Amino acid sequence: MSYRRPRFVREESWRYKRVKEPWRAPHGKTSRVRRSKKGWPAVVKIGYSRPRATRGLHPSGLREVLVWRAKDLIGLDPKLQVARIAHTVGENKRVQIIDEAKKANIRILNPGLKKRAEALPEVPAEPTVGEPTPSEPTPETKEEEKAATEKKEPQPAKQKPKKKTKPIATTKRKGKK
Repeated sequence: MSYRRPRFVREESWRYKRVKEPWRAPHGKTSRVRRSKKGWPAVVKIGYSRPRATRGLHPSGLREVLVWRAKDLIGLDPKLQVARIAHTVGENKRVQIIDEAKKANIRILNPGLKKRAEALPEVPAEPTVGEPTPSEPTPETKEEEKAATEKKEPQPAKQKPKKKTKPIATTKRKGKK
């Protein structure tokens, strides 16, 4: 069961940069948000809560389970639960967790691997007939290479003309020497 909830923002957060958006309860005597005035943001109330059965579920409808090591996957039900790898887990342990999850058919929400993408060898696509291969430079690239090799002489920066200043008039002091 899903229904649209209002976006709860802190009062006057749209008006002042120093007032950030995260919700804070209004306490002011004349606060329009506290008094639930028309045209002002809604106040957080218990009636906006989700049904207890769907509360805390992932948008897919499955319950999230935080995983730190491959052993934590034991006992997870792939029909009811999904795994989220903790942010402190490194690459090597992450690889182990993902391998175990594939064996157990458990979905991982944040696989985020870098080593796997680098480890896979790149297979070059076969060029079709008539297309130049990447090793042969095309006419456009030859022109670009010539333009890149030609060195342009750097132009001197324009200097602003100096303002003429009047000499400061010095006056002699009157009085005893």
